[in-house]
Amino acid sequence: MHFQQIPPPEYLKPYVRYYWTLENPDRGDELKTFSAIADGCPGLIFQQLSGTNFYDQDEKKLPACFLYGQATGYRELYTPQQFRQIGIYFQPHALRTVFGLDADALTNNCTDLGGLSRRELFNLPERLLDTRTLQEQIDVLSQYLFYLIQQNTQRIDARTQQIASYIAGARGDVSLPLLQRDLGISERSLERRFREHIGISPKLFARIGRFQAALDRLREGQYDKLSDIAFEYGYADQSHFIRTFREFAGCSPQQFHQQSNELIENFPERMAVKDAKKEKGKIPGLA
Repeated sequence: MHFQQIPPPEYLKPYVRYYWTLENPDRGDELKTFSAIADGCPGLIFQQLSGTNFYDQDEKKLPACFLYGQATGYRELYTPQQFRQIGIYFQPHALRTVFGLDADALTNNCTDLGGLSRRELFNLPERLLDTRTLQEQIDVLSQYLFYLIQQNTQRIDARTQQIASYIAGARGDVSLPLLQRDLGISERSLERRFREHIGISPKLFARIGRFQAALDRLREGQYDKLSDIAFEYGYADQSHFIRTFREFAGCSPQQFHQQSNELIENFPERMAVKDAKKEKGKIPGLA
Protein backbone atom coordinates (compact mmCIF):
# COMPACT_ATOMS: atom_id res chain seq x y z
CA MET A 1 0.00 0.00 0.00
CA HIS A 2 1.08 3.57 -0.67
CA PHE A 3 0.43 6.32 1.89
CA GLN A 4 1.07 10.07 1.81
CA GLN A 5 0.42 12.75 4.42
CA ILE A 6 0.15 16.31 3.10
CA PRO A 7 0.07 19.48 5.22
CA PRO A 8 -2.80 21.91 4.57
CA PRO A 9 -2.25 25.43 3.26
CA GLU A 10 -1.48 27.95 5.98
CA TYR A 11 -4.95 29.53 5.91
CA LEU A 12 -6.58 26.15 6.71
CA LYS A 13 -4.32 25.07 9.57
CA PRO A 14 -6.78 26.32 12.22
CA TYR A 15 -9.29 23.82 10.78
CA VAL A 16 -7.28 20.96 9.20
CA ARG A 17 -4.50 18.86 10.71
CA TYR A 18 -3.51 17.22 7.44
CA TYR A 19 -4.65 15.65 4.18
CA TRP A 20 -3.82 12.01 3.44
CA THR A 21 -3.98 9.52 0.59
CA LEU A 22 -3.98 5.74 0.73
CA GLU A 23 -3.83 3.48 -2.31
CA ASN A 24 -3.61 -0.25 -2.84
CA PRO A 25 -3.33 -1.07 -6.58
CA ASP A 26 -3.30 -4.86 -6.09
CA ARG A 27 -6.34 -6.82 -7.16
CA GLY A 28 -7.52 -9.70 -5.02
CA ASP A 29 -10.53 -11.48 -3.57
CA GLU A 30 -9.87 -10.88 0.12
CA LEU A 31 -11.32 -7.96 2.03
CA LYS A 32 -9.00 -5.59 3.83
CA THR A 33 -10.01 -4.77 7.40
CA PHE A 34 -9.30 -1.37 8.95
CA SER A 35 -10.03 -0.20 12.47
CA ALA A 36 -11.01 3.43 13.04
CA ILE A 37 -9.67 4.30 16.50
CA ALA A 38 -11.23 7.00 18.70
CA ASP A 39 -9.00 10.08 18.38
CA GLY A 40 -11.08 13.15 19.23
CA CYS A 41 -11.28 14.44 15.63
CA PRO A 42 -13.76 14.31 12.73
CA GLY A 43 -12.75 13.69 9.12
CA LEU A 44 -13.66 13.38 5.45
CA ILE A 45 -12.98 10.51 3.03
CA PHE A 46 -13.38 10.40 -0.76
CA GLN A 47 -13.23 6.92 -2.30
CA GLN A 48 -11.93 7.39 -5.81
CA LEU A 49 -12.48 4.01 -7.48
CA SER A 50 -16.03 3.01 -8.41
CA GLY A 51 -17.22 -0.10 -6.59
CA THR A 52 -14.55 -0.01 -3.86
CA ASN A 53 -16.55 1.64 -1.10
CA PHE A 54 -15.98 0.96 2.57
CA TYR A 55 -18.48 -1.22 4.41
CA ASP A 56 -18.81 -0.76 8.15
CA GLN A 57 -19.10 -3.46 10.79
CA ASP A 58 -22.91 -3.38 10.44
CA GLU A 59 -22.49 -4.29 6.74
CA LYS A 60 -23.61 -0.81 5.66
CA LYS A 61 -22.07 0.51 2.45
CA LEU A 62 -20.59 3.95 3.07
CA PRO A 63 -21.01 6.79 0.53
CA ALA A 64 -18.27 7.47 -2.02
CA CYS A 65 -17.60 10.81 -0.34
CA PHE A 66 -18.52 11.15 3.32
CA LEU A 67 -17.99 13.32 6.38
CA TYR A 68 -17.72 11.54 9.72
CA GLY A 69 -17.94 12.79 13.28
CA GLN A 70 -16.43 11.94 16.64
CA ALA A 71 -16.15 8.29 17.62
CA THR A 72 -16.81 7.20 21.19
CA GLY A 73 -15.14 3.84 20.51
CA TYR A 74 -13.62 1.95 17.59
CA ARG A 75 -15.29 0.82 14.38
CA GLU A 76 -14.13 -1.71 11.85
CA LEU A 77 -14.36 -0.96 8.13
CA TYR A 78 -13.91 -3.32 5.19
CA THR A 79 -12.88 -2.58 1.63
CA PRO A 80 -11.95 -4.64 -1.45
CA GLN A 81 -8.29 -5.40 -2.03
CA GLN A 82 -7.92 -2.64 -4.63
CA PHE A 83 -8.79 0.93 -3.60
CA ARG A 84 -7.67 4.55 -3.76
CA GLN A 85 -8.77 7.14 -1.19
CA ILE A 86 -8.05 10.70 -0.16
CA GLY A 87 -9.04 12.09 3.22
CA ILE A 88 -8.92 15.02 5.59
CA TYR A 89 -8.07 14.82 9.28
CA PHE A 90 -9.77 17.84 10.86
CA GLN A 91 -9.28 19.77 14.07
CA PRO A 92 -11.84 18.75 16.75
CA HIS A 93 -14.12 21.76 16.19
CA ALA A 94 -14.33 21.59 12.37
CA LEU A 95 -17.87 20.20 12.07
CA ARG A 96 -19.06 23.43 13.67
CA THR A 97 -16.59 25.97 12.31
CA VAL A 98 -16.32 24.62 8.74
CA PHE A 99 -19.64 22.89 8.06
CA GLY A 100 -21.89 24.79 10.47
CA LEU A 101 -23.21 21.57 12.01
CA ASP A 102 -24.05 20.68 15.57
CA ALA A 103 -21.18 18.27 16.06
CA ASP A 104 -23.14 15.77 18.16
CA ALA A 105 -25.42 15.08 15.16
CA LEU A 106 -22.54 13.14 13.55
CA THR A 107 -21.09 11.47 16.63
CA ASN A 108 -20.57 7.77 15.74
CA ASN A 109 -22.08 8.55 12.35
CA CYS A 110 -21.36 9.92 8.88
CA THR A 111 -23.16 11.82 6.13
CA ASP A 112 -23.00 11.71 2.35
CA LEU A 113 -21.15 14.81 1.14
CA GLY A 114 -22.44 14.33 -2.40
CA GLY A 115 -25.92 15.60 -1.64
CA LEU A 116 -24.68 18.08 0.96
CA SER A 117 -22.19 19.75 -1.40
CA ARG A 118 -24.71 19.92 -4.26
CA ARG A 119 -27.03 21.94 -2.03
CA GLU A 120 -24.10 24.30 -1.42
CA LEU A 121 -23.57 24.77 -5.20
CA PHE A 122 -20.16 23.10 -4.89
CA ASN A 123 -20.40 19.49 -6.08
CA LEU A 124 -17.32 18.15 -4.35
CA PRO A 125 -17.34 14.53 -5.64
CA GLU A 126 -17.85 15.69 -9.22
CA ARG A 127 -15.01 18.21 -9.01
CA LEU A 128 -12.69 15.66 -7.46
CA LEU A 129 -13.43 13.18 -10.23
CA ASP A 130 -12.50 15.84 -12.80
CA THR A 131 -8.97 16.18 -11.37
CA ARG A 132 -5.90 14.47 -12.80
CA THR A 133 -3.28 14.85 -10.09
CA LEU A 134 -3.07 14.67 -6.32
CA GLN A 135 -2.21 18.37 -6.13
CA GLU A 136 -5.35 19.23 -8.09
CA GLN A 137 -7.39 17.19 -5.62
CA ILE A 138 -5.80 18.98 -2.67
CA ASP A 139 -6.55 22.31 -4.36
CA VAL A 140 -10.21 21.34 -4.88
CA LEU A 141 -10.58 20.19 -1.28
CA SER A 142 -8.96 23.40 -0.03
CA GLN A 143 -11.22 25.54 -2.20
CA TYR A 144 -14.25 23.65 -0.92
CA LEU A 145 -13.30 24.13 2.73
CA PHE A 146 -12.48 27.80 2.21
CA TYR A 147 -15.83 28.31 0.48
CA LEU A 148 -17.65 26.69 3.43
CA ILE A 149 -15.74 28.72 6.00
CA GLN A 150 -16.62 31.94 4.15
CA GLN A 151 -20.30 30.96 4.02
CA ASN A 152 -20.52 29.64 7.58
CA THR A 153 -22.00 31.89 10.24
CA GLN A 154 -21.41 29.39 13.05
CA ARG A 155 -18.28 29.99 15.10
CA ILE A 156 -17.02 28.00 18.03
CA ASP A 157 -17.58 29.61 21.39
CA ALA A 158 -14.27 31.15 22.53
CA ARG A 159 -14.46 29.64 26.00
CA THR A 160 -15.25 26.18 24.63
CA GLN A 161 -12.32 26.47 22.22
CA GLN A 162 -10.05 27.58 25.07
CA ILE A 163 -10.97 24.54 27.17
CA ALA A 164 -10.81 22.11 24.23
CA SER A 165 -7.36 23.42 23.28
CA TYR A 166 -6.16 23.14 26.86
CA ILE A 167 -7.41 19.54 27.19
CA ALA A 168 -5.84 18.59 23.85
CA GLY A 169 -2.54 20.25 24.78
CA ALA A 170 -2.49 18.47 28.13
CA ARG A 171 -3.31 15.15 26.40
CA GLY A 172 -6.28 14.69 28.71
CA ASP A 173 -4.33 15.20 31.96
CA VAL A 174 -6.64 17.89 33.37
CA SER A 175 -9.02 18.53 36.25
CA LEU A 176 -12.31 19.57 34.70
CA PRO A 177 -13.79 20.86 38.00
CA LEU A 178 -10.77 23.17 38.41
CA LEU A 179 -11.07 24.36 34.81
CA GLN A 180 -14.78 25.08 35.29
CA ARG A 181 -14.09 26.97 38.49
CA ASP A 182 -11.24 29.03 37.03
CA LEU A 183 -13.26 29.98 33.95
CA GLY A 184 -16.53 30.51 35.80
CA ILE A 185 -18.58 27.98 33.80
CA SER A 186 -20.92 25.32 35.14
CA GLU A 187 -20.54 21.63 34.40
CA ARG A 188 -23.92 21.56 32.65
CA SER A 189 -23.11 24.53 30.44
CA LEU A 190 -19.70 23.15 29.48
CA GLU A 191 -21.23 19.77 28.66
CA ARG A 192 -23.84 21.35 26.38
CA ARG A 193 -21.29 23.54 24.57
CA PHE A 194 -18.88 20.65 24.07
CA ARG A 195 -21.54 18.43 22.55
CA GLU A 196 -22.59 21.19 20.13
CA HIS A 197 -19.09 22.27 19.10
CA ILE A 198 -16.93 19.14 19.58
CA GLY A 199 -19.49 16.33 19.51
CA ILE A 200 -18.73 14.57 22.81
CA SER A 201 -18.56 15.50 26.49
CA PRO A 202 -15.43 17.20 27.87
CA LYS A 203 -14.85 14.18 30.13
CA LEU A 204 -14.85 11.77 27.18
CA PHE A 205 -12.70 14.18 25.13
CA ALA A 206 -10.15 14.15 27.97
CA ARG A 207 -10.29 10.34 28.27
CA ILE A 208 -9.59 9.98 24.54
CA GLY A 209 -6.75 12.50 24.82
CA ARG A 210 -5.15 10.50 27.62
CA PHE A 211 -5.59 7.26 25.67
CA GLN A 212 -3.98 8.84 22.61
CA ALA A 213 -1.00 9.99 24.71
CA ALA A 214 -0.54 6.45 26.01
CA LEU A 215 -0.94 5.07 22.48
CA ASP A 216 1.84 7.37 21.25
CA ARG A 217 4.11 6.01 23.97
CA LEU A 218 3.20 2.47 22.94
CA ARG A 219 4.03 3.28 19.31
CA GLU A 220 7.46 4.56 20.33
CA GLY A 221 8.24 1.30 22.13
CA GLN A 222 10.25 3.15 24.78
CA TYR A 223 9.03 1.27 27.86
CA ASP A 224 9.97 -1.84 29.84
CA LYS A 225 6.54 -3.01 30.94
CA LEU A 226 2.99 -2.14 29.92
CA SER A 227 2.34 -1.12 33.52
CA ASP A 228 4.91 1.66 33.05
CA ILE A 229 2.63 3.30 30.47
CA ALA A 230 -0.44 2.71 32.61
CA PHE A 231 1.00 4.46 35.65
CA GLU A 232 2.63 7.27 33.65
CA TYR A 233 -0.70 8.28 32.16
CA GLY A 234 -2.78 7.99 35.30
CA TYR A 235 -4.47 4.62 34.90
CA ALA A 236 -5.19 2.84 38.16
CA ASP A 237 -3.39 -0.30 36.99
CA GLN A 238 -2.44 -2.25 33.89
CA SER A 239 -5.87 -3.92 33.69
CA HIS A 240 -7.59 -0.52 33.61
CA PHE A 241 -5.30 0.61 30.78
CA ILE A 242 -6.00 -2.57 28.77
CA ARG A 243 -9.79 -2.16 29.21
CA THR A 244 -9.58 1.44 28.01
CA PHE A 245 -7.38 0.39 25.09
CA ARG A 246 -9.94 -2.21 24.03
CA GLU A 247 -12.74 0.36 24.33
CA PHE A 248 -11.07 2.88 22.02
CA ALA A 249 -8.93 0.64 19.76
CA GLY A 250 -10.85 -2.63 19.65
CA CYS A 251 -7.94 -4.78 20.77
CA SER A 252 -5.36 -5.12 23.53
CA PRO A 253 -2.04 -3.24 23.34
CA GLN A 254 -0.26 -6.50 22.55
CA GLN A 255 -2.70 -7.30 19.73
CA PHE A 256 -2.25 -3.77 18.38
CA HIS A 257 1.46 -4.44 17.98
CA GLN A 258 1.02 -7.93 16.55
CA GLN A 259 -1.98 -7.51 14.25
CA SER A 260 -1.96 -3.90 13.04
CA ASN A 261 -0.25 -2.11 10.17
CA GLU A 262 -0.74 1.58 10.99
CA LEU A 263 0.09 3.52 7.83
CA ILE A 264 -2.47 6.18 8.76
CA GLU A 265 -2.48 7.35 12.35
CA ASN A 266 -5.51 5.92 14.21
CA PHE A 267 -6.61 3.96 11.12
CA PRO A 268 -4.60 0.72 11.14
CA GLU A 269 -5.09 -2.23 8.86
CA ARG A 270 -5.90 -5.33 10.86
CA MET A 271 -3.77 -8.20 9.68
CA ALA A 272 -5.86 -11.00 11.23
CA VAL A 273 -9.52 -11.80 10.55
CA LYS A 274 -11.35 -12.27 13.85
CA ASP A 275 -14.46 -14.11 12.68
CA ALA A 276 -16.15 -15.56 9.65
CA LYS A 277 -18.43 -12.56 9.23
CA LYS A 278 -15.50 -10.63 7.76
CA GLU A 279 -14.56 -13.22 5.20
CA LYS A 280 -15.27 -12.65 1.51
CA GLY A 281 -18.92 -13.15 0.61
CA LYS A 282 -20.31 -12.08 3.99
CA ILE A 283 -20.70 -8.41 3.05
CA PRO A 284 -23.33 -7.50 0.39
CA GLY A 285 -21.92 -6.53 -2.98
CA LEU A 286 -18.53 -8.17 -2.39
CA ALA A 287 -19.47 -11.81 -2.78
